[in-house]
Amino acid sequence: MPIPEVLFVCVHNAGRSQMAAALLHHHAQGRVVVRSAGSAPADTVNPAVVAVMNELGIDLSREFPKPLTTEGVQAADVVITMGCGDACPVFPGKRYFDWRLDDPAGLPAERIRPIRDEIARRVRALLAELAVAWPAPSSSSIVDGR
Repeated sequence: MPIPEVLFVCVHNAGRSQMAAALLHHHAQGRVVVRSAGSAPADTVNPAVVAVMNELGIDLSREFPKPLTTEGVQAADVVITMGCGDACPVFPGKRYFDWRLDDPAGLPAERIRPIRDEIARRVRALLAELAVAWPAPSSSSIVDGR
C-alpha cells in the first residue's frame, strides 16, 4: 500500500501550515509524505512560530513559504486547509478537512503556543486516522506519539 501524502494549506504558509507539517513529519517518522503551501505565500516563516517550534525541538529555521499549486493538491491524498478560503482547488477522490485555527501572524509566543498545541493534538488524531486508512507495512516499526 502506498504511503499517504498530506498537504497543509493556509494563506501565507508562514505559521499554521508550517507548524502542522513539521509536527506531522516529526510524529509520522517517515510513514506519511508531508507538504505545506500557501495561497498567498509570505516571504519568510513567522519568526515567533520558529521560536515556539524550537521549544519542542523542531527546527523550522530552514523552511520557507511555498505556493499552492494544482499539482500539489492533485498529489495529496488528504488536504487540510487552515483559513485559505476558496483558494484551494477541489478534486474528486481527495479527503479535505478545514481546521479552523487562529492565525499566529503578529501574535507573541505566549499566544502562539496554544495554537501550536491544538495543531499538535489534531496532528496526532490525523496520524491515528491515517494509520487505519493506510496501515504501515508489517516490516516497519511504529513509534508512539512522542
